[in-house]
Amino acid sequence: MTFRAGFACVVGRPNAGKSTLTNALVGEKVAITSSRPQTTRHTIRGIVHRPDAQLVLVDTPGFHKPRTLLGERLNALVLGTLGEVDVIAFCVPADQEAGPGDRFIAAELAEVRGTPVVAVVTKTDLVGRRALAEQLLRVADLGGFAEIVPVSAVRGEQVGLLADLLVGLLPEGPALYPGGELTDEPEAVMAAELVREAALEGVRDELPHSIAVVVEEMVPRADRPADRPLLDVRATVYVERPSQKAIVIGRGGERLRAVGTEARQHIERLLGTPVFLDLHVKVAKDWQRDPKQLRRLGF
Repeated sequence: MTFRAGFACVVGRPNAGKSTLTNALVGEKVAITSSRPQTTRHTIRGIVHRPDAQLVLVDTPGFHKPRTLLGERLNALVLGTLGEVDVIAFCVPADQEAGPGDRFIAAELAEVRGTPVVAVVTKTDLVGRRALAEQLLRVADLGGFAEIVPVSAVRGEQVGLLADLLVGLLPEGPALYPGGELTDEPEAVMAAELVREAALEGVRDELPHSIAVVVEEMVPRADRPADRPLLDVRATVYVERPSQKAIVIGRGGERLRAVGTEARQHIERLLGTPVFLDLHVKVAKDWQRDPKQLRRLGF
């Protein structure tokens, strides 16, 4: 049996379903998701293990017209990733007509020489057959793609077919990661992302882009017996203005407690151990536009 291994970059405009698709292909949650655009802030690798292949998916931030220094850096991150992979999965949502943003990305992909591009029409569960057929024709007009595949990551429809197509475009070679490993993201980064995902839920529309999370400490509690371990995780949620801090904390701290409870449960599932999560909220004024603060926050 020929074994194939390589990298596939998942690209598209914000809220195109890239992270949901990545999770569906991997079969586990490795990327946070949200109904709000521009949730993904850095490249996330999810690893698909098969008897005949190892497919490493690189989920990228949504490519968009930047309005802040953070936006510029996220776009540069996407462009830098395109030249380092074996195949590109270009996501276009079925429920939104292909527009200028999609045409811009398609033009950028056309400049990446020698790398095949598979167009993935996502969120097919949100439209009927006629609307899907019309979208497939519009996507075909965007460029010369190796394949065009309609997929519903939520329902799992055609996810396996997409995986087969991506694997078929990978080079022959040995596995790149140990068996069973689903991501190469550091645990602290994954925990920070899960806190941010919980904080994104139920906040105002203008707030998500202002939230950043840093895990300051992640250590086993020293006085616990071996059969009852407890991991202490201390994390800081950063926002840009005092009014945003009040939103995240909520009346009497109610909102922050809810964020902590939800995030803790996800972190425990991720790490397989009980967790004590200590959350704090701080203001870092206009951090999205400040190079020094962006570096401190990991961007």
